[in-house]
Amino acid sequence: MKFTKRYETYMRGMRTAAEQQLPAVGLKRLKKMLKKCRSHHAPHHKTSSADAGASSARCHGHCSVCDGSFFPSLLDEMSAVVGCFNEKAKKLLELHLASGFKKYVMWFSNRGHKGHGKLIQQGKDLVTYAIINAVAMRKILKKYDKVHYSKQGQEFKAQAQSLHIEILQSPWLSELMAFYMNLRRSKNNEAAMELFGDCSLTFDDEQPTLSCNLFDSMRVDISLTCSICLDTMFDPVSLSCGHIFCYLCCCSAASVTIVDGLKSADHRSKCPLCRQAGVFPNAVHLDELNMLLSYSCPEYWEKRMQMERVERVRLAKEHWESQCRAFLGV
Repeated sequence: MKFTKRYETYMRGMRTAAEQQLPAVGLKRLKKMLKKCRSHHAPHHKTSSADAGASSARCHGHCSVCDGSFFPSLLDEMSAVVGCFNEKAKKLLELHLASGFKKYVMWFSNRGHKGHGKLIQQGKDLVTYAIINAVAMRKILKKYDKVHYSKQGQEFKAQAQSLHIEILQSPWLSELMAFYMNLRRSKNNEAAMELFGDCSLTFDDEQPTLSCNLFDSMRVDISLTCSICLDTMFDPVSLSCGHIFCYLCCCSAASVTIVDGLKSADHRSKCPLCRQAGVFPNAVHLDELNMLLSYSCPEYWEKRMQMERVERVRLAKEHWESQCRAFLGV
């Protein structure tokens, strides 16, 4: 079965199961756009590679597919898919992590979703939804470049990453992976369902990596070594650009105190890796990933926790002393 037909069949099944209209990449419609563009610009005789390049140059910026229909449509669809995935993943993980009175309120308001087995199934559906749409995006952009003899598709992919609508960059994907592994190790989890074909946390040369094989032979490897302190991440947070660091390291990079937090970071502060500005205020705490690391390396975690506690007390003390000096005008 061709991927387009497989994709359409899958999305119909997902919409039926969810009983709602889930956003998707209009793969079939976008391929029709490209077919129309190709037939419009196709020469009536065989051409050399130079002629093909000339045809590509004529097409660039001069057809409805290139300048007004294809990319804006794909951009809107990708934004809708990522927004839907992030919202549903966030709600699912909040349900799993809820405690006390909040937990009972959330379970009561989600009466149809009780049980670890149901949570795992929801996680499985979410990850499959994310990955199949990521594959659809890659395939249609590859088709675009093939039709137009261009690299605009790859450039659009880079633009999507900068706009945070590349679904594989979503911090909620790594959280769902950790969520599955945390549930799998739970003694109370008797569900036999598999969320990923192969998901594991490995320590090669003491460098932790969260890996899994995904849909259509895709593989995702997420390094859990902080690029700032060069150690295993502790209390990890994901910036809005998708890069993950320790919380204290992020505060240091953003030049804010742990008392004020990352939300107070200057919008001109840049990610230490990609140098994108304004990525700190909307940082996301990765609680499931934090639990997974604490379970996987308990001795290191206990040692690091003691060090972090001392450092946080020192930083908090320095902050309040500076506030007192400023208030007294000393």
